[in-house]
Parts: sequence; C-alpha cells; structure tokens
Amino acid sequence: MSPRTDSPALERLQKTGAATGGLFLVALAVGLALDREQFFRSYLLGWLFWVGVAVGCLGLAMLNHLTGGLWGLVPRRFHEAAARTLPAMGLLLVPVLLGVTSLYAWARPQAAADPLLRQKAAYLNVPFFVGRAAIYLAVWSALAWLVSSWSRREDDAPDPARAARLRGLSAVGLVVLSLTTTFASIDWGMSLAPHWFSTIYGVLFIVGWTLEALSFTIVLMSRLAGEEPFTRALGPTTVHDLGKLLLAFTMLWGYVHFSQFLIIWSGNVSEETPFYLRRLHGAWEAVAILLLVFHFALPFALLLSRPLKRSARALGAVAALMLLMQLVDLYWLIGPDLVGHGPESAPLRVHWMDAAAALGLGGLWLFLFARQARTAPVLPAGAPEVRELLAAPAEMR
Repeated sequence: MSPRTDSPALERLQKTGAATGGLFLVALAVGLALDREQFFRSYLLGWLFWVGVAVGCLGLAMLNHLTGGLWGLVPRRFHEAAARTLPAMGLLLVPVLLGVTSLYAWARPQAAADPLLRQKAAYLNVPFFVGRAAIYLAVWSALAWLVSSWSRREDDAPDPARAARLRGLSAVGLVVLSLTTTFASIDWGMSLAPHWFSTIYGVLFIVGWTLEALSFTIVLMSRLAGEEPFTRALGPTTVHDLGKLLLAFTMLWGYVHFSQFLIIWSGNVSEETPFYLRRLHGAWEAVAILLLVFHFALPFALLLSRPLKRSARALGAVAALMLLMQLVDLYWLIGPDLVGHGPESAPLRVHWMDAAAALGLGGLWLFLFARQARTAPVLPAGAPEVRELLAAPAEMR
C-alpha cells in the first residue's frame, strides 16, 4: 500500500475545505427552510460546477496516459485523486433528484398539456432521468477507479503490458467519457429549457469542464511550487506546457461558443434564437460582456506571454481567474432557464444561496480531494521521466 503523503499545503487545504464546506452547507440548509425553490436552483449550479472539476480531471488523466508529456505526469496523482471523488459527487446529486419537479418543467404534471413535451416524454421522464444519472456517475466512478488503481500499481512494479492496457483503457475511456458527458449536459443543463436544443451543447460542457480541471490543476501546482518535491519537479518547462494547454483550451472555449452563436444567429430559427435573446438583453448582456473580456480576451492576451507561462505564480493567478469565470459561464448557460422558460429576457437574480452552494459544495469537494490526494505519494514514482526530472539540474527542467 502506498505511503501517506505529508504535505502541509494539502493538509491546510483539507482543513480549510472542511471548515468552509461545513459553514456554508449549514447556511444552505437554512436556505432550504426559507426558500425551497431557490435552494434547488442554487444547489444545481454549485453541484454542476464541482462535478465538472472531477470529470475534467478524469479526462486529463486519461489524456495524459494516452499521449504522455510532463504537463500531465507531474499532476497525475492529483488528477486521479480528483476523479476518485466522483462516487461522493454521485451521492451529492440526490438533492437535485429530489428537486427535479422544481427545476425541470418537463417533470411537472402540467407538462402533459404541452404537445412538444408529450413527444419527448419517452426520454424526459423522472425514472429514466434518475436512471441515466446513475449510469453516468457509475461509469465515471468505474473509469476513475480503474485508471487510478492501474496507475498506482506502476509505482510498486512497473509493467509494460499494464502500461499498454492503461493506454488502451484511456483511449476507450475518453470516447465513453465524451459521450456520457454530452448526454449528462443535455439532461442536467439543456433540458432546463426543453423546447430549445443545440447539437454543440455537449461540447460546451466538455470544453468547459476540461478548462475547469486544467485551471484547478494550475492553481494547485502554483500553491505547491514551494514544497518538495515540486520545487524540483515543477520546472519552467512543465509550467510552460501547462500554460500552453491553458491557452489552447481558452481559444477552444471561445471557438465553440462563437460557433454556436454564429450558427444560431445567422439561421434565425424561432426554436433556437430564444437562447441568445434571453442572454444578450437586460442585465444578462453585462454578464456576456464580462465573459468576453475576462474569460477570453484578457486571458488570451496574457497567455501569449512566454515569461508568464513559465512562472508558476503568474500562471496560477490567470488560472484562478479562469476558474472563477467558468463559474460565471456556467451561471450564464443555465441561469436564465432556472427562472423561466419563455422567449423573453429572464431577470438576473444572484441570490446569496448561489454563493453558499458554490462555497459549501466546493469546500466539501476540496476536503474530499485533499483526503484522497494524501493517501499516495504526490508524484508517480514508477515513471522514469519523474526520476530523471528530479535528478536533472535546475537549468535543464
């Protein structure tokens, strides 16, 4: 069994996460007693954000096993630890399932009067919705367990055959993860507005969740950069690789969002345009501009700088901004549909329970993550690249 990791930063993260999560989850429980409808809306927002970090980390772990590279080898154990929180995130989905009639118009009795919803009833019904959610979480948890356990065995006894099986599992797993994430985004996000549809909606979630996970990874690496063994392992070259990947996904985020906007706006189909009519008018327009500036334009400009991408602290600051903007982006994607389903612009309602859910579930998730991360060495000791990296002179890293 792998020895426990003694990391002051991870220990602080675990304690801070427990305290923060406990405090804000108590506040959220009070909110449930005060306003049941708002509780479910806020809880869904917070849960979708933090499950996205876990799913995105699982994807990054499999991507690195498939392609290699120090960008994913150094934080590999953290990606696996984040993925191992998925069974707990499945349990934390229960409040969403209990509040399904409050959140989703198709789950309410009056949906039977809507001809379009009657046609979609074979798919959009509560038992099938719950069953699909269970399948998604079970598949993600199984992939996380297999990738993590096989990867850890390489520390004790490296085996080329097992490494090859791990690459094969990652190749198949990435396809399965992409498909299940697409259907999960349709169920949990797009069906909030059951009359609207977009074939690129799943891609928005895949890119967004991967960007969340990558941003979280960089923030964590920047916090650990002063601790051993990361003072030796996290050299400018590895930080630079992470910075380039963050730039690539920032551009991809902008591309998929602009692609959907261009296609829907130029097509001018009455079933599709309400999505942007609701998000580009009133106070939501300010949120869209905020995302354009702080989620794309500013990070894109900053990440063009090579010195910034080679500094763990500077890159960590940009990644922290991206992580915050991903929460704003998620709110922009689903927020208007949580408060109404008509074509008109929905009011912008930022409730205190939105922050309580994000911080409460976030604190709990960070506690679970840090506890998992401390059960194994922070670096994959079985990888020869890691041993070479730790032994290399500083100017060679």
